[in-house]
Amino acid sequence: MLARFPRPLAAPILLLSLLLSGCGALPQLAAPSSTALPSPTAPPPTPTPLPLAARVNGQPITLEEFERELRRFEQAQSVAGTELATHENAKQHVLQTLIDLKLLMQGALANDLLVEEAQVEERLKAMAEAMGEATQWEAWLAANEYSEAALRTALWEEMLVMAMVTSLADTVPEEMEQVHARHILVATQEEAEALLAKLQAGTDFALLAQQVSLDASTRPAGGDLGWFPRGFLLQPEIEEAAFTLQPGEISSVVRSELGYHLVETLERGPHPLDATVRIALQRKAVEDWLRAARDSAEIEIFLSP
Repeated sequence: MLARFPRPLAAPILLLSLLLSGCGALPQLAAPSSTALPSPTAPPPTPTPLPLAARVNGQPITLEEFERELRRFEQAQSVAGTELATHENAKQHVLQTLIDLKLLMQGALANDLLVEEAQVEERLKAMAEAMGEATQWEAWLAANEYSEAALRTALWEEMLVMAMVTSLADTVPEEMEQVHARHILVATQEEAEALLAKLQAGTDFALLAQQVSLDASTRPAGGDLGWFPRGFLLQPEIEEAAFTLQPGEISSVVRSELGYHLVETLERGPHPLDATVRIALQRKAVEDWLRAARDSAEIEIFLSP
């Protein structure tokens, strides 16, 4: 099977699985002691510094926050039946996600992507009303280890992250230079050379792909890969061959980690992105930004191994 990007996720905030809980609990980061929304600037130091799990560009992730989020995460994984292999794996996953969230929040503030207090209050009110009775709302808060002040902060931070993820995703245009191509995959170079001779003699490409291609995902459609831009296929050799060819041209034998291919470019030029392709490229845009942000950030880890 010719691999592409993993399947697209349903919404920008899920692009990198940034929300840790699968049962409705939100990540709770750096909650202030009052009910006021946190300031974009760092708060003044407390007389007795709290134990830290990490610090990201000078902003703390307290040990208490980390441990609380770890409990939420492990509970959600248990309910979903998809627990990570070990407690240590869960710790690493939660800490890395909290760091990524902090980086995205910092990116949002640096780019003036602000969240108004009224937006947070509206979201908080809607959540409470959806619970029905006040006792159910209070029980949910207790079960997820939230005070209303802490939840208000968590919502503010989640909305900042969403704004940054959406901003990054919006950098992917709706139309790009693309090619429409098809391919045949076989196990050996000898097979590929023999097929190339048949194609050069006039055998129909699609018919041959349906008969012999090892790529089960494209074989029924005659090897059709559809339209795709640069950076979409996981096999760069196939992508490079398709972009090198002119419409109607067939490549020489192309080798990839999957085997040996023959590629034909059918069309090329500016073309609207398929919805699934655009979502995959949007996720890649966020992942690339986070990778660069991690590389340039000052990240201090205080958890013992």
